Amino acid sequence: MAENSRRKRFTKVATNRVQKIIDYLNLLQNCSNRRNYEYDEDDVNHMFEEISKALKDAKAVYANELSKGNGKPGFTFNK
Repeated sequence: MAENSRRKRFTKVATNRVQKIIDYLNLLQNCSNRRNYEYDEDDVNHMFEEISKALKDAKAVYANELSKGNGKPGFTFNK
C-alpha cells in the first residue's frame, strides 16, 4: 500500500476515533449534574484516574511505535 494511501487512511480513521472520544467525554460531563446523579470526590477521582491511565497507555503504544522507526540501530560492535 502506498505511503500516501496509508497516511490518508490513518487521518480518516484517527480523526473519527478522536472525535468519538471527545463526544463520549462530553457525555460524561452530563453526569456531573448533581440534581440527577449522586457521586462523591472519590468517584470522580477514580473515573479520571482510569481515563488518565488509558490515555497514558495509548500514548505509550504510539511512542513505542515511533521509537521503532527512528532509524537508529540497536547495539553493535564497530568492525
